[in-house]
Amino acid sequence: MFIKKRIKRWEAEHVVPAENFGRAFSEWREGAKVCVDNKGKAFKGRKCVEKANKEYRLMQSDLYNLYPAIGAVNAARQNYNYVMLPKTASKDYRSFGSCDMIIDKKDHEAQPPKRARGVIARTYMYFDAVYPSYKMSRQQRQLMSAWDKQYPVSKWECERAAKIQKIQGNVDPILASRCKNIG
Repeated sequence: MFIKKRIKRWEAEHVVPAENFGRAFSEWREGAKVCVDNKGKAFKGRKCVEKANKEYRLMQSDLYNLYPAIGAVNAARQNYNYVMLPKTASKDYRSFGSCDMIIDKKDHEAQPPKRARGVIARTYMYFDAVYPSYKMSRQQRQLMSAWDKQYPVSKWECERAAKIQKIQGNVDPILASRCKNIG
């Protein structure tokens, strides 16, 4: 029912899920002194790290990591890692009509459409380059490197980065190097 309500709604999706980078912070895992509700009960997780950690808040609101997504796809993807799924679709796969996103609920993995893979790769690479607290696994790094090469940067991606740089005030070093030759 929850996903049905989000089918026609656009949402800002974290390409690198907030939970995936949030777990690197002690406030997410253990809580913090400032994470006490009005009844005196301590809390942790996303709510705590949002309150207690400036770097997390910067990561969470980083425009280079936010893209529009169909609400139902965003809800179904959750914090699953991006992968290349086998060609044989199991009953645990969820597809979204004309959207080529495939989500494997059993193994908690998602395969994005081809048109999004380069953008996703460069977003992960940006996070890895800019935020010391975020590190990709070796396997994730290999996949993102392959997608970066397979799906080159587009003029639109470079224009978007230029607009974000004006608003946010920082350069995406991954896109800066790849956008030099885009006309």
